[in-house]
Amino acid sequence: MDFLTTISENVTQFLSYTGFANSTPGHFIMIAVGLLFLFLGIAKKWEPMLLVPIGFGILIGNIPFTPGFQIGIYEDGSVLNYLYFGVLKGVYPPLIFLGIGAMTDFSALISNPKMMLIGAAAQFGIFGAYIAATAFGFNAAEAGAIGIIGGADGPTAIFLSSKLAPDLMGAIAVSAYSYMALVPVIQPPVMKLLTTKKERVIRMRPARKVSQTEKVIFPILGLLLTTFVVPAGLPLLGMLFFGNLLKECGVTRRLANTAANPLIDIVTILLGLTVGASTQATTFLTSKSVFIFVLGAFSFVIATATGVIFVKIFNLFLKEGNKINPLIGNAGVSAVPDSARVSHEVGLHYDKTNHLLMHAMGPNVSGVIGSAVAAGLLLGFLG
Repeated sequence: MDFLTTISENVTQFLSYTGFANSTPGHFIMIAVGLLFLFLGIAKKWEPMLLVPIGFGILIGNIPFTPGFQIGIYEDGSVLNYLYFGVLKGVYPPLIFLGIGAMTDFSALISNPKMMLIGAAAQFGIFGAYIAATAFGFNAAEAGAIGIIGGADGPTAIFLSSKLAPDLMGAIAVSAYSYMALVPVIQPPVMKLLTTKKERVIRMRPARKVSQTEKVIFPILGLLLTTFVVPAGLPLLGMLFFGNLLKECGVTRRLANTAANPLIDIVTILLGLTVGASTQATTFLTSKSVFIFVLGAFSFVIATATGVIFVKIFNLFLKEGNKINPLIGNAGVSAVPDSARVSHEVGLHYDKTNHLLMHAMGPNVSGVIGSAVAAGLLLGFLG
């Protein structure tokens, strides 16, 4: 009899430890979100390098369990908690920026420095969202972390939120990456709404050829100019320009290839998986998370709109033949190269011989620098 009682207690205990016994409606909601991310990444091929790791991470993070077994991402001593350390302490984003720098050709920006202004204008979405977030009751630090979503730069959003609002990092990161993946859906309607048919077919002059010396000088000069103004952005800007110097100097090709390929791939896997796992339903599903998603969409639309509107205003001061096609204004956000590709595709819809991709890459890479500078400004003011 004692034997049967022991067996019964063991079975009961085992069942109490299963995911079925510990599940809540929130877990199933988040699992559905994870499956949606996987569908969009695999079936629709929307940013699969981001959405697949994040989507699977959401599934991992929302398998219900009994606390105390060092399983969950928020439990000290768990493997996921150790991997999440790179997110919490802002280690992964600078490494991502190193890889981005090693992959990026800044020639379009160097050949036409005016494009830097478009990238700067698009950052107004960040500050617009900051104002809106404060109106919704978020404190200044939280509002700053939420606002950076408008830059459409996931690593920057993670870096800044890790410093200003760690408790909101999961919602901010997932929101930022979600809207990055939705660039082809969100931006075209805004671009078409704010431009005329005549503006959409403006032809821009071919970019001049950039010398190798200019390419080598640019990351050195860029580092000095930006970080002397915003030292708080040094972890991101320093790694971005260092990666670009490795690429362009011609004597560190192996290092550049490592940064641009295996290193950034490894960090992307760890970053995406742990960010996804951080959406554990018991800590993630709050009213604040919902507001963050709404504000993220608002900031992204504002960033796109301000980039386009800035070009339209700028054109008033440019002579005929030197005007800029306002369709590239959307590329001022930091989603490289997707937003530049959107500029190109929308332009081709109205003139199949007007290729805007290389022109759009100027403000696009400027947006990468701009979002890092904006993060440094916010960190300097609010940190």
